[in-house]
Amino acid sequence: MLRKLGVAAVAALWTLPGVGTGAAQAADGEVTIVLGENVDLVEPCMATRSNIGRIVLQNINETLTEFDVKGDKGVMPRLATSWEETTPGTWRFHLREGVKFSDGTDFDATDVQHSFERAMSSQLTCETPRYFGDTKLSYAVVDPHTIDITAAPAQPILPLMLSLVTIVPSETPMEFIREPVGTGPYKLTEWKPGQNIVLSRRDDYWGDKPAVTKATYEFRTDPAVAAAMVAQGEADLAPSISAIDATDKTTDVSYLNSETFYLRIDSGVAPVSDKRVREAMNLAIDRDAFIGTLLPEGVVKAAALVPPTTLGANPDVQPWPFDPEKAKELLAAAKADGVPVDTPITLVGRSNLFPNVLETVEAMAQMLQDVGFTVKVQMMEVAQVEELYNKPYKDGRPPYALAVQHDNSRGDPVFTMFFKYDSEGRQSGISDPKVDELIAKATAATGDERTKLWQELIAYVHDGVVADVPLFHMVNFARIGKRVSFEPTIATNSQLQLSDIAFK
Repeated sequence: MLRKLGVAAVAALWTLPGVGTGAAQAADGEVTIVLGENVDLVEPCMATRSNIGRIVLQNINETLTEFDVKGDKGVMPRLATSWEETTPGTWRFHLREGVKFSDGTDFDATDVQHSFERAMSSQLTCETPRYFGDTKLSYAVVDPHTIDITAAPAQPILPLMLSLVTIVPSETPMEFIREPVGTGPYKLTEWKPGQNIVLSRRDDYWGDKPAVTKATYEFRTDPAVAAAMVAQGEADLAPSISAIDATDKTTDVSYLNSETFYLRIDSGVAPVSDKRVREAMNLAIDRDAFIGTLLPEGVVKAAALVPPTTLGANPDVQPWPFDPEKAKELLAAAKADGVPVDTPITLVGRSNLFPNVLETVEAMAQMLQDVGFTVKVQMMEVAQVEELYNKPYKDGRPPYALAVQHDNSRGDPVFTMFFKYDSEGRQSGISDPKVDELIAKATAATGDERTKLWQELIAYVHDGVVADVPLFHMVNFARIGKRVSFEPTIATNSQLQLSDIAFK
């Protein structure tokens, strides 16, 4: 039945409203990129959110360090040229000289300190703090191009963690901004909310001059429209199209990304506060039925929120099987004990998260209903989902499950575990002392001990707590226009550096 649904659901994608009959040849050095999700803001401290990061990260605003997603170089210099741990917990970063912001001011250590203090400030709701967990940072400016950063407790992978913090001038106010100023090779020159954003290359950039002189980002929610725009020469790159549209071997490529699709459930609200109910949700979903139908071949069933290549991934933890009869038994047992299993649960999907997301969420809702859940589907834009996703959660909230993705392309679970699972985690749906203890120990550990502790945590979250419903490690399809060269990476869904685009 689902396979038929998949064919019917994607058939509508062949209707292409908004696609013209072709455009004039783009000027040399100019590109048009089609993205499926609009942006509600271009705030640098929110660049870890994928729809913002694809535009801002390393294009407008750079970081001190950068993780090599193309090879095996690990943590690489960006605005910091080198670093060393001077005392336990304290790292000294040597900053690049001769760097200017797009407003013409000089980059120095005071800008670094302000950027971190701003990103971590309670005055803003930046995403950055969630990746640092309970790690507290303090700063000491040694000279204009040297800064000491101390992590408490000591953080052995601090240089890697700093690859998440975008740098802004020290004059940047403690409020969200509309016109970001950065040290990157591009600056924001035009923004028509809901329509497009334009970045223009800076002549005074400190690094190598990228080939792209101007990039226009267009937003189209229908992936078939995006694919057609590239095919007709109206755009040069669509980094996320549907598998059904990826039919041209000369322009279309598939690539593994670092996103994990899952259901975040709130165990603080009945009936999902009962572990048996959470187990039943996992057992009710036939993950195999989605692969090759609503989701493309190549997606991998997930047992955790980190990709299998991540440090500490536990090969002994397997994806949940499809067992609807067992799910029914668990619900019946919970109901007999007074758990209100008939309470309606809202399954919230993030609109345009990936091609066929609506049909995928609707199919999962039907599977949950088949075993006895009462489920209604509600699709929301990203800003609405964030309100439900992040603490503080509202008192008296109804039960809901969020169909969302989590991106971890940096090779270590530290970027996932605290904010997803710790009792104080900003997006955590659980509160478990053993989880908190394991996260704290693993975060501070190194070497084999770090790997062992992450593996123990992943097993406990999956089997001991049943914290959520892990579904799939995702793949993407991109359409690349014939006038440009571009090779997607595992991080393309969360950042898209214009410097990686070349012209044929």
